[in-house]
Amino acid sequence: MCGIVGFTGSRQAGPILLDGLSKLEYRGYDSAGIAVRDGDNEAEVVKTKGKLKVLKEMTNDGEAVKGCCGIGHTRWATHGEPSVLNAHPHSSDDENVIGVHNGIIENYQELREKLSKNGYTFETQTDTEVAIKLIDYYYKKYNLGAVDSIARAMIRIRGSYALAVMFRDCPEEIYTARKESPMIIGMTDGETYVASDVPAILKYTRNVYYIGNMEIAKLEKGNVTFYNIDREEIEKELVEIKWDAESAEKGGYEHFMLKEIHEQPKVVRDTINSVVKDGRIDFSGVGLDDDTIREISQIYIVACGSAYHVGMAVQYVVESLTSMSVRVELASEFRYRKMKLADKSLVIIISQSGETADSLAALRQAKNSGIKTLGIVNVVGSSIAREADNVFYTLAGPEISVATTKAYSTQLIAGYLLAMKFATARGEMTEEQCAEMIDELYTIPEKIAKVLEDKERIQWFANKLASARDAFFIGRGIDYAISLEGSLKMKEISYIHSEAYAGGELKHGPISLIEDGILVIGVNTQPDLYEKTVSNMVEVKSRGASLMGLTTYGNYNMEDTADFTVYIPQTNPLFAGSLSVIPLQLLGYYVSVAKGYDVDKPRNLAKSVTVE
Repeated sequence: MCGIVGFTGSRQAGPILLDGLSKLEYRGYDSAGIAVRDGDNEAEVVKTKGKLKVLKEMTNDGEAVKGCCGIGHTRWATHGEPSVLNAHPHSSDDENVIGVHNGIIENYQELREKLSKNGYTFETQTDTEVAIKLIDYYYKKYNLGAVDSIARAMIRIRGSYALAVMFRDCPEEIYTARKESPMIIGMTDGETYVASDVPAILKYTRNVYYIGNMEIAKLEKGNVTFYNIDREEIEKELVEIKWDAESAEKGGYEHFMLKEIHEQPKVVRDTINSVVKDGRIDFSGVGLDDDTIREISQIYIVACGSAYHVGMAVQYVVESLTSMSVRVELASEFRYRKMKLADKSLVIIISQSGETADSLAALRQAKNSGIKTLGIVNVVGSSIAREADNVFYTLAGPEISVATTKAYSTQLIAGYLLAMKFATARGEMTEEQCAEMIDELYTIPEKIAKVLEDKERIQWFANKLASARDAFFIGRGIDYAISLEGSLKMKEISYIHSEAYAGGELKHGPISLIEDGILVIGVNTQPDLYEKTVSNMVEVKSRGASLMGLTTYGNYNMEDTADFTVYIPQTNPLFAGSLSVIPLQLLGYYVSVAKGYDVDKPRNLAKSVTVE
């Protein structure tokens, strides 16, 4: 949650900070602010409630705030309501220390009481103000400099955080620190950047450092020095980001979400190509060899949100191709379970950002139990990627819209490839059978493009749903897993109450909610389950539901049941989810557009959930 940007160099910082924040607004848009220092002068702080465009107007796109060193923040509110007062940056009482923060400080009330007894006053409801004043307290008490004061504060603070701080005595420097929450530092000639995520600085540099957990960094013009929590200097490796700057721009599309939906054919193909060499699956880059795979008897897939829905779909694929048992767990529940993990098991953590707090905690819990871990992540160098025993990188590129589309699709592809590799390594599928499935997998990008050609019909139907209050998605098997994702897309960006149910569960309660005009979307792509799902669709239609059917070409009798039907190309039923999810993404998108909402920035949501 929340987005942080910092810059020190020879150029004016204001425009750079606002440009970077605009690339991070998916992380929070309740309020925004910047602090810029012009040489030895006092820092100028400008804050506003609401979206970043208000701050841009106040500062003439940053030009009105003079200085070459500054920090900025776009907020997703945790402690304290969205307001100018609670907006970041925050400062110590005398503005000796000014800082921004991403995360949650769990013991902020205890620290606030301590600081109040030492003469500090508090104007806001935020935990951030406490952190900044704690740093100021240690800075003045021990007089040992910025790094020492930050390190002492880090020891006292409980919770997760990323901090970017400026000190009056260090007018051209920025200090950063992190625990759990992500932070990257970018370098180019004479300029240094810090940000919560890659897109904020991609326009300026692709050379970055990843600051580690419980580490501190001092940023100077064109230079950075790293310290551990004991104030000792440490060395870090400079990493080149492969994403290009254009991939983080809208490219003529009205919204990032629509652009990212249309990028799916390319990113799916790129992800396949990353591990398929000469027609065979090569996991040497992932780090899993056949001997290791054969030793694994149980798989746990752990994730949150859409990534959890990926895990649900992948479970069906793995269990269809192998004799392995697969359990799919919500990371937020898994980390608090007292369950004993099976010996010789593998925990797969799925996360776009690689920084999801609950997923990262689940990974660490598995490692502490001596269980092998695999991360499926999209961001190179992210915490999950660094800490997992093995990593499968999805090649979705930067995903800006809060509602995931292309990252979800590449995660599905990664899951298919894992299932196929496990099946062949364990002798449960021949190389010839695998080759046939790989050939079919390579048709998925073209078939996604074919589905996208039907978007005008979906938009027409979506316009009729703008006044809907409730929607239900039903399906069986893989179709149920895809229904979960379609339902999430509908609710998170159009704010229509939406639920997904396994078709066989309708008569166990949910059917009581069906009445005239209620929208029901039946996802029906699995041949063995087709007739049963049609029966469920007939049941709800007979009770007055307005029915949309989603099925494969050839099942034209669906039009006898559904009021509106969407078709996807035929493919191996195990891969059908990669096609059936596309119309559901488009449906959620176009309903949101029809209702006039900000598609890329749905209310109360942020892209990366880096706090509990």
